[in-house]
Amino acid sequence: MMRFRCTFLFGLISAWVIAATPVLGQENQPEDSTGRTDNRLTTASRHMVAAAHPDAVAAGLEMLRRGGSAADAAIAVQLVLNLVEPQSSGIGGGAFLLFHDATQNRTVAFDGRETAPIAATPDMFLTSDGTPVTFGAAIVGGRSVGTPGTIALLARLFQQHGKLTWPELFAPAIRLAQQGFIVGPRLAKMLASDRGQRLRTFTAARDYFFPAGEPLRVGTRKTNPEFAETLIAIAERGPAAFYTGPIAQDIVDTVRDAPGNPGRLSLADLASYDIVRRDPVCHGYRSYRVCGMGPPSSGGLTVGLTLGMLTGFDLPGMGPDDPQSWHLLAEASKLAFADRNQYVADGDFVPVPEAGLLHPDYLAKRAAFIRRETSILPPVVHGLPPGVPARKRAPDTQTGRPGTSHISIVDGAGNAVSMTTTIEGAFGSQLMVRGFLLNNELTDFSFLPSKDGQLVANRVEPRKRPRSSMAPTLVFNADGSLRLVVGSPGGSRIIGYVAKTLVAVLDWDLDIQAAIDLGHVVNRNGATDFEAGTEAEALVPAFKALGHTTRVRDLNSGLHGIEIVDGKLRGGADPRREGVARGD
Repeated sequence: MMRFRCTFLFGLISAWVIAATPVLGQENQPEDSTGRTDNRLTTASRHMVAAAHPDAVAAGLEMLRRGGSAADAAIAVQLVLNLVEPQSSGIGGGAFLLFHDATQNRTVAFDGRETAPIAATPDMFLTSDGTPVTFGAAIVGGRSVGTPGTIALLARLFQQHGKLTWPELFAPAIRLAQQGFIVGPRLAKMLASDRGQRLRTFTAARDYFFPAGEPLRVGTRKTNPEFAETLIAIAERGPAAFYTGPIAQDIVDTVRDAPGNPGRLSLADLASYDIVRRDPVCHGYRSYRVCGMGPPSSGGLTVGLTLGMLTGFDLPGMGPDDPQSWHLLAEASKLAFADRNQYVADGDFVPVPEAGLLHPDYLAKRAAFIRRETSILPPVVHGLPPGVPARKRAPDTQTGRPGTSHISIVDGAGNAVSMTTTIEGAFGSQLMVRGFLLNNELTDFSFLPSKDGQLVANRVEPRKRPRSSMAPTLVFNADGSLRLVVGSPGGSRIIGYVAKTLVAVLDWDLDIQAAIDLGHVVNRNGATDFEAGTEAEALVPAFKALGHTTRVRDLNSGLHGIEIVDGKLRGGADPRREGVARGD
């Protein structure tokens, strides 16, 4: 529990303005809050899984106990998550994954992000008069559906790092789909909310989630025989069963025939989809090496920008009880988001100055804007890092609303998976095919392709991957040994959730569960948000005195992390959701 020291000057100096870009939209939370649980730090000596649902964690542990790798466990976890928390992730969506190979001491990044259809156009989210459609109008139906990448990612992961057989990894999810799982509070609450009511728009989703016209209730045993059949087909025939043939045809037909809002997905989009193996974005922080996901994710770069600007401040000495620590974190995040909005998009389509953004000289120059005694008045302008593209582009301040999940795994050989997986908004597009929901990932693109005559880097283009905020993260000690595996859902606030957790573990020496438990303070180049009902609320007066615009609200992250301390595993699961960490 934080006990705030009032040891610094609260005098308010005239606000210093670096105005330029519009403030980020103030979207709702990706999912409704269901209260907090009292999670305890979990310890283990051999292997561990931390994920968003006990059934999914059990499936991962089953694979590890059979001698499977972290890759095997991640596949089993993801398939079960699709069943038990369908609002968040699944085979109709996409994912980013970092895999650390302990034997080779090498970390690779797998990009399983959804892609825009071949028939996509930059103006596909504009009305006839050239104005953007509303997010609500875009999200429901086929127009928002990108080519799913999750199955392709899982298959590639298995090919390169799996130890068990492919069908074995599907067994837990098939069993649960056939025999039934118990509906939990998160899913039940979402179905009873206004967001859940959108599922009634389409027959398949309505019949599954609202049997007899009523939403599924907590404690109901729910089967999904269609999903079981889908998984059986993929288990028997591999990813081709998903990307070609009857399943692919049903996906395309559902998207293109969606009443009122048809999409442009084609069989060619599915048949030609492939994951991209990328180098992780790695940077130093104190004595540690922090690795994350690069473009099209903004997570790794923006976390790196935030931490990089904090290296010159004595956060370890201040500790979590000092409001100054949180003020500095918010200011660094504010500056980092300005750069994120300007530069980050799919690097296969637009140049992203990754090295320049994380260059120590550039970070020091940006950090010089941070003042202890006052807040920078947002919105702040982006910087000019080395390697900035010659062609100026307009910033994209659109925020995603991912209904997302995170998985952290360490196996007995020391291999690790950090995987953030999503179908974007809660329940995705609301379109259901063969027992699973399709994503609405295309709404992560900028709806406006240009502003003031300048192209937006994150505009829609055929086969392009939309910008994401997902931030699966691995941290290594100075000797190269693995220190931390972590990530979170939460839309663009993912970046703040992960950065806070890294600071709490690496600077404040909190264990992973205590770090996750800390109340959130998040700034995305706008107002500073404080998590309601937590110790973070006590910071509000100090922040107001420093000139921050403040808001107290629910901030329901889904952090799941594993740390390695003295050869032992310690796991934490977010008390704001239903997840657990378990190991042997």
